[in-house]
Amino acid sequence: MTWGFLTSHGRALLCIAADPGVRLREIAAALDVTERAAFGVIKDLVDAGYVVKERDGRRNRYHIRTEAALPETLLRQRTVGHLLALLDDTTVTTPAKISRKA
Repeated sequence: MTWGFLTSHGRALLCIAADPGVRLREIAAALDVTERAAFGVIKDLVDAGYVVKERDGRRNRYHIRTEAALPETLLRQRTVGHLLALLDDTTVTTPAKISRKA
């Protein structure tokens, strides 16, 4: 498949949500891009106010502003927190989980 449902920005948010201390090279590997491209994605998220980057010794730690509204016109009533909750596999109801409840 040559396309996906989530952009690099969305997938980077998922990486950060899973580990706020994630390294840039780990984000790059997860996104299958160069570290320079991953840096650009993180910079976009920071510049847009979705992520706060803080220095922690020699590393960066990230904080996601979950209350920030999504940028898409159709989704402006939703927040980054809503998106992350939806995509978190521990909270999503899958067909397998539904059939166990029945």
